[in-house]
Amino acid sequence: MEGGGVEVDVSAFRECLSLSWKNPYVLRLAFSAGIGGLLFGYDTGVISGALLYIRDDFKEVDSKTWLQEAIVSMALAGAIIGAAVGGWINDRFGRRKAILLADTLFFIGSAVMAAATNPSILIVGRVFVGLGVGMASMASPLYISEASPTRVRGALVSLNGFLITGGQFLSNLINLAFTKAPGTWRWMLGVAAVPALIQIVLMMMLPESPRWLFRKGREEEGKAILRKIYPPQEVEAEINTLKESVEIEIKEAEASDKVSIVKMLKTKTVRRGLYAGMGLQIFQQFVGINTVMYYSPTIVQLAGFASNRTALLLSLITSGLNAFGSILSIYFIDRTGRKKLVLFSLCGVVFSLVVLTVVFHQSTTHSPMVSALETSHFNNTCPDYHSAVNPGGWDCMKCLKASPGCGFCASGANKKPKDFQWKKWRRCWKEEISISSFGREVLAMQKK
Repeated sequence: MEGGGVEVDVSAFRECLSLSWKNPYVLRLAFSAGIGGLLFGYDTGVISGALLYIRDDFKEVDSKTWLQEAIVSMALAGAIIGAAVGGWINDRFGRRKAILLADTLFFIGSAVMAAATNPSILIVGRVFVGLGVGMASMASPLYISEASPTRVRGALVSLNGFLITGGQFLSNLINLAFTKAPGTWRWMLGVAAVPALIQIVLMMMLPESPRWLFRKGREEEGKAILRKIYPPQEVEAEINTLKESVEIEIKEAEASDKVSIVKMLKTKTVRRGLYAGMGLQIFQQFVGINTVMYYSPTIVQLAGFASNRTALLLSLITSGLNAFGSILSIYFIDRTGRKKLVLFSLCGVVFSLVVLTVVFHQSTTHSPMVSALETSHFNNTCPDYHSAVNPGGWDCMKCLKASPGCGFCASGANKKPKDFQWKKWRRCWKEEISISSFGREVLAMQKK
């Protein structure tokens, strides 16, 4: 990176704000490329809410959990491929073209998902979106870092991380906004095409990364861009620094072909850095944050909040705190140091997971009991309960696990009463309402 690595501090953020009137061109470059991070975060968060309504429209998705998992995970599979080829595309064709290609794939994927008539087409759309997300995750921060002034580079690059968590928060807001709209999940997934289209238009009017131009021997084009980015008194120094940096990088790339991976791993400093970097990435995923972001409304519903809108509203709190946490990390990272911030964050993660474990264990062990007398009010239409060897030991948790149709569902002929009973039963489980009063409510509903 030209000019060397620059740490983020409070003064850098103040200088970023001053750029809005000193040199708005730099902020235009950063925000235009940062939309890729917004799309990344939006795709991560939007499927969690959309999945609730996809299950309502496609009954096979509701009854087959592997289809739900496929719809969620195929975007991640596409992102792996997109990130793998993204590095080569960035070096071969440039950062700007890589971002444009990522946006095009994201736009196509969003349109396909919005128009999907069956789960298979929906999965195809998710793959396209994943490819775009993977490429954008490589190209956007790279473009920002190479097209930013040295003194504010760290702050502007961190903008991409904030836009990822901000995109997750925005996706929950969009999900909540379209809960009453016809088509619900189609709007939720399709609206992502709008920022992708906006970024295509903006990137078409922006130049290529100056560093990439220098590497390709197009120095005059690179110098012209640097003159727009830096003040006149700093331009020549930055041009010389960039030129030297690129020359060193090319020489190191040629020399690296002679260095084996085994030899590098035998170096203690390299090995320790590798363990630390990979370990943090692995632990970050294994604490379950991806599960929370992708299935947050579903988890909320399993806790007893049956309403889709209520589940989305509560999920908004999770994504909002996630975005707020990224702001705190940007502010404190250079005040407390990386190591202290990581350790403090991990302590918070451990505490949260312990609390969740205790709460879910309590909800399981204190679940209301199921009785034969109450099931008789519903014409004994709970087959798993009546065929059980020891039905006297059944509670709400065991009943819900037995089958989707179990839980005092009187009849499948009338969809509305059945949905009403299912949601009320889950609410009964959470709030431990009297089963007899619950039964009377459902019977009154059926008579109407």
